[in-house]
Amino acid sequence: MSRIILLLNIVLLIFSHKILPQNPAFIKYLSEQSFKVDAIKIIGNDVTEEDIILRELTFGIGDTVNKRILIYNQERIYSLGIFTKVQLYPDFHKSKTFLIIYVEESWYIYPLPVVELRDRDWKKFSYGLDLILQNFRGRNEVLRGRAVFGYDPAFLISYYNPYLVRKDDISFGIDLIYQDANNKSSIAALQYGRNFSQKFIIGQVSFGKRFGLYNRIGISASYNYIETPFYIYGINASDGRVDKYVSLGLGYSYDTRDLIQFPKNGLFGSIGIQFKGFGIDEINYQVLNTDFREYRSLIGNLISKWRITTRHAFGELVPTYENSFIGYGERIRGHFNKVREGHNYYIGSLEFFYPIIRDLNISLDFIPVFPAELLSYRVALYLQLFGDTGAAKLRHSSLGIHDFDTGFGTGLTLLILPYNIARVELAFDENLRPEWIFDLGVSF
Repeated sequence: MSRIILLLNIVLLIFSHKILPQNPAFIKYLSEQSFKVDAIKIIGNDVTEEDIILRELTFGIGDTVNKRILIYNQERIYSLGIFTKVQLYPDFHKSKTFLIIYVEESWYIYPLPVVELRDRDWKKFSYGLDLILQNFRGRNEVLRGRAVFGYDPAFLISYYNPYLVRKDDISFGIDLIYQDANNKSSIAALQYGRNFSQKFIIGQVSFGKRFGLYNRIGISASYNYIETPFYIYGINASDGRVDKYVSLGLGYSYDTRDLIQFPKNGLFGSIGIQFKGFGIDEINYQVLNTDFREYRSLIGNLISKWRITTRHAFGELVPTYENSFIGYGERIRGHFNKVREGHNYYIGSLEFFYPIIRDLNISLDFIPVFPAELLSYRVALYLQLFGDTGAAKLRHSSLGIHDFDTGFGTGLTLLILPYNIARVELAFDENLRPEWIFDLGVSF
């Protein structure tokens, strides 16, 4: 999300806002004992179809629920990313107990100016326009068109349908991407004598299958066109300056997180592999990604999370644009701007965070120019302590403790959901050298 929109939101929230009152029944249920759900009633879903919401519940009619279960399911519904407010509470009658699911839908058309930082680098400035149609038919579909200029100009058209075949929980996605990207590899720049850019054109189709609530598998197929202004062995995957190949991807994920945008409880694990080229035009290599995270409540409102992630590029010849990098998308706080390059990387993170302001529903509906759906937010502020470590190594090279960069520090995370997350952090490296970090998005 653009930095301009983020800063505008923060200013508006600080100087003028209205805190929405909680539903009295919602307040009441916090002190109630567990109860049996005799019926479920959804309120506020003017566009969203009911089964999109009901699919996220871990219980059904006839089950007994309590406060903990309701809060967990409330967060799962919010994780759909199409609501500005979600509440679950009972409505007690003489003979039945209705579970009320109250939602407020977010705006579904976003023609937004793009002002962003490529690779999370303030020196890599890009601008353009992002048009997003989300949940436009009430099925949580996303249709997106994006044009970005400046650093690494790019054009994107994508469509995602989480329930292409509803009864079988089969998803579908298609992406068309064009990007003129600056080379990230210091190895390639050294070989060529200076830096350069490459043209990427990618078309991809993907299908996924959801098993139960937490398990997903996916398969994708893509055509890739990578054009380099010269040919050097190892920078290119083929024997020419243009690499053209097909790839096949397979993946699996397990996800029990409560709030995807900012989890506080649950597990996330994923593994994915891409097979590139299949030997056509002598291109034949693979990329393997793994990621495991745990989020857990400790004492009171104190929450911990930790993560281990790896990336491995291997095969007959891995082109430099497929190397594994730390210092672009993945960062080590304390070495935030240091770039490490190899065929493999290994990253670990540990974080503790505590709410200073916890889950306020704020409305700016007094502003007449914008739709009310764009002016409702869920706001929170968290204090965190963190530690990161990571290393990147070329294949056939040994990996030792001295190869890891490590940092630690503290900071603040501001949530303005469902739209923005911003962080300011003070980090230190092994020699206690400080660095300030201003970043968008959650750490992990």
